[in-house]
Formats: sequence, structure tokens, C-alpha cells
Amino acid sequence: MKKILPLLLVITALAFVILGRTTASSQAKQDKYSLKVPGGLAFSDFKGYEDWQAVGPSLTDAQSVIRLILANPVMTGAYQQGVPTNGKPYPDGSKIAKIVWQQKKLTTPPFSASTPDTVPGDIIKVELIEKDNKRFPDTHGWGYAVFDYDASSGFKPATMTSKSPQAQDAKCGAACHELAASKDYIFPHTPNGELQTSLRPQGALIRTVRAPYTLRAS
Repeated sequence: MKKILPLLLVITALAFVILGRTTASSQAKQDKYSLKVPGGLAFSDFKGYEDWQAVGPSLTDAQSVIRLILANPVMTGAYQQGVPTNGKPYPDGSKIAKIVWQQKKLTTPPFSASTPDTVPGDIIKVELIEKDNKRFPDTHGWGYAVFDYDASSGFKPATMTSKSPQAQDAKCGAACHELAASKDYIFPHTPNGELQTSLRPQGALIRTVRAPYTLRAS
């Protein structure tokens, strides 16, 4: 765990820097918060997600991507109370945003081709999850959405032709998350709701949820 935490903090810091630059660029092209998945979630429901607390990074080598998982105050409040390990479900209003980048290998000193460093490269999509039992009773209270990103056109709702095919509704992640039924259908979780203090690149003090080594993201 002592070796994992410094890596987590480095990846999180790099991701925040790149996310800030990418967000400014994309908003110059369009208003992403005007987008909505037909029959599903609206991007505007997650306005300000860039400033949410970081739960932790997730590296999916099979897809060559890096995710930074962010949670809103309702969600992090639940973590602090011990959800889901205490057996209680996340409350309505809990939200997660996953920023997804292609992996980029740094081979310049002090790294090399044989010992590269993996950092976020080009952003490719944002994955959103929201808990609302009234709106999403068929998927255990959770609604899902994916917005693809292209440098030339900005964000757009994912479709069945996307690299990860998505139907036009709020159920796109429901089947995968059935595997996490014992954790209220959410893969990222923290042991005993433990938090740790860290620094953001800008120097602003934040409280970051400690991600265990079993952290997963779909």
C-alpha cells in the first residue's frame, strides 16, 4: 500500500492538470453541458465535476486507458460513513464521473523504452453515473451515460458505433455493474470510508478518498 499511494497521487496530479487543459479547449468548441443522452442522463447534471474529489485512478491495460474517478459531495459523504462496507446503499444524489484517457508512455529521461512511465494521453470519453431510485428503478436506482470526445468536434453522446457500444438510454452500464451487487452496484469503494489528505497541482488542499488496490472501474 505504501508503494501504491505515491503512484496514485502522481497519476491523480497529472490527470488534474491534463483535465483542466482539455476542458478549456473543449468548451471553446461547444457547450458540453447542453448535451444529453436520448432517454438518459444530461451532461448538465454533472456540471462542475472537474472540481469533485478524486476517488482514485484506474488503469485498464487491456484497453490501454487511464481513468480518473471523481465523486460529488453526496458520494464522498457516503464513503466517509463507511458505505458500502457497512451494508448501507448509496443515497440518492450520489454521482460519479470517470475521465478516460489513452495511456501515454514517457520514455524520455529519467525513463526509457524499457522502463517507461505511464501517464494520461488524449482524453477519449467521460463516463457518468447517478443514483436516483425514482428515475432509474429498473437498474437498482443507478443511471449511466457515456460521452465520447474527439479533439476536432468535442463531446458527443456515445452510440452503438462507439469503441465501447452504448445504447441511447440510462442503462448502458447496468449489466456490467451487476457484478458489484454486493457493493450497491459500484466498483470503486474505500475500506472503512478512510480518507487521506493530499495536494492538488495548484496547491489547494483537498481531501482525497484513498483507493484500495482492488479498485475497479468499468
